Amino acid sequence: MCALGSQVPFAYRSKHDFPAKLTEWVGQVFYDVLPEHGYEIREEQIYTAFQLAEAVGKGKVHFAEAGLGTGKTFAYLLTAVAYARFKGKPALIACASTALQEQLAGPQGDIEKLSRLLGLDIDARMAKDPRQYICDVKVNRFHNSTCEQPDPALTNLLDWAGETDRGERSEMPSVPDRVWTQVAWDEAMPCDTCSVRGFCKLVKAREYYRPALDLIVCDHGIFFDDLWTRDVRVADGKLPLLPGYSAVIFDEGHKVPLPAALRAGRQVVKKEIDSIVSSIEQVQGARTSLISIALAMDAATSRFFSLLYHSAIADERTDRLTVMVSDELLKAADTLRRALDTLYFELQSEQELHLQSLSHTWLQASEAVVERATTALNRFCRNRGKEVITWADRVDQCFWVVPRDLTGMLNKHLFAKGFPMVFSSATLRTGGDFSYFARTLGLKEFSSSSVDSSFDYEEQVLVHLPQPLTSGDQESWFAKALKQLAYLLRLAKGRALVLTNAPSDVQKIRTGIKDYRLPYKFLWEDSADRGYLVRRFREEVSSVLVGSGFWEGIDVPGEALSLLVIWRLPFPPQDPLLEARKREAQEQGLDPVTAVDYPEMGLRLKQGCGRLIRTRDDRGAIVILEPVLGTPWEHIVLGALPAGAKVVQNFEALSTIRPRSTSEDAHLVRATGQSNSS
Repeated sequence: MCALGSQVPFAYRSKHDFPAKLTEWVGQVFYDVLPEHGYEIREEQIYTAFQLAEAVGKGKVHFAEAGLGTGKTFAYLLTAVAYARFKGKPALIACASTALQEQLAGPQGDIEKLSRLLGLDIDARMAKDPRQYICDVKVNRFHNSTCEQPDPALTNLLDWAGETDRGERSEMPSVPDRVWTQVAWDEAMPCDTCSVRGFCKLVKAREYYRPALDLIVCDHGIFFDDLWTRDVRVADGKLPLLPGYSAVIFDEGHKVPLPAALRAGRQVVKKEIDSIVSSIEQVQGARTSLISIALAMDAATSRFFSLLYHSAIADERTDRLTVMVSDELLKAADTLRRALDTLYFELQSEQELHLQSLSHTWLQASEAVVERATTALNRFCRNRGKEVITWADRVDQCFWVVPRDLTGMLNKHLFAKGFPMVFSSATLRTGGDFSYFARTLGLKEFSSSSVDSSFDYEEQVLVHLPQPLTSGDQESWFAKALKQLAYLLRLAKGRALVLTNAPSDVQKIRTGIKDYRLPYKFLWEDSADRGYLVRRFREEVSSVLVGSGFWEGIDVPGEALSLLVIWRLPFPPQDPLLEARKREAQEQGLDPVTAVDYPEMGLRLKQGCGRLIRTRDDRGAIVILEPVLGTPWEHIVLGALPAGAKVVQNFEALSTIRPRSTSEDAHLVRATGQSNSS
């Protein structure tokens, strides 16, 4: 018996024989091979792996809910690699974050471990978000500028930019967000008309990952960018953003609806339109009609965005501001749309007249901006915006318009293609089944599997829930919560992850905690690349990681994470995408708060609690600083906590947690086991 494909790690007679042989090989790896290297046999992991192998081998769409610690990563990696070699095309693994990409495909990541253990020589490459790469044009602008007192961090970044080959942020992980965005790629600079088109760092990155033989590890955003633009790019003679693939694994699959919606949306970006108007006004001897439309554009844009933000409902927990649609706003949108149409005509006239007062590259880039904005406004003005979801971006001063119903697009561009697909997560079911998630995606036929966590939470986790607050307590909650946090950090000797519900909370804690003069290294979310912060958190055992973006997708086994603090319960913000879901629930006769807000909070809290225990030997405590007991959502919170975890009434009881080790001086310490969480 010989394998048809020499690279497939097992023998099979025919394509019909492949699914059964795949399942057989998966069993051999988990029962025979991995235990020889110190990995424990976990029936939950093996069951999930068998279900995935069968589903992918038969070309199905599969929902795989695997409880925390079951090791779903190795479970899907085995099938993905074997299937990619069987088909002769790489399998695509779409992750929810750059940090998770690094955890999978970075140095000493899960794929490298599996490749080494099984001798598979897996060829896996990362396709990162374009914003993870520098833009050569931006860098050149800084080099040509005459800034008298440059930012030292920016100076170091520019020096590196002149030496790097790939220009990837992971090479300079300590650079703060505020500095990185000054040189990073962004959508406001269309690549199709760029002066360095075809030679920039982003193009080199794409040239690197395209030839991958086994796995391409991308993020959800890139996947949907590719999905929604693939047919158009091919029709225009361009390469798709991603090469052809044989199967798709969505890690953290419950998060797919958001990037799918965002990447299907269109924007009106004020700074892009202002830049066009400014450039036209600076042209010497410009045609009267061009100057006139520039002035009209300036007035129409200012009017629309003024009304837009006046109509927006602010919520500090999200940058997506819900917009109250009115006749006045629709009229301003229509005025701006007509002005854009006229501007587009005048830009085309400039090219046809060959006046050379504006460069050909600039004209093409400006036309692309106008086309995107016009498309967004057309969708908004149609049927008074009832067919779309809209919002104003707090940071970028732009207006977003996305389709209200994505199920048709998903069916046409994704599910109708017929290749196997896996949605993997610890939280896919709602109310005990997958029906809600399936309806969200528009899926009627799928297979599914579900296993609970294999951890002994009764022995591994203690939980503290505070008592309800009085009215006086509510007024001074922040000061008391900060004092409790400082006490907990001393008790745990650092080693803590503090999850907040908004970036603004991070800033408040950062300011307030200084007064306590704690002797621990604080890693603040906005201070560096997320993946870099997580690596430092693992390595610097007594450090404290604080942020609103670490509720899921990070893995910190061992004593570095011994205390998990929930600063506030993660109730969803007044987000327009969720507001649309709540309106749909209300139309179905459901209470939107209990049908959407409570489940969303519970799912996010469950993901956050899952950061604490990653191996059987881990020990730790969870403390929720916001009151839970006696609230209408108490049952939701209790249901999201690790099953069986003991609830204690005072902080001191938390210090009784001990690892399975001989260390007697550790409080809330978690020991690292030989078993792997993958």
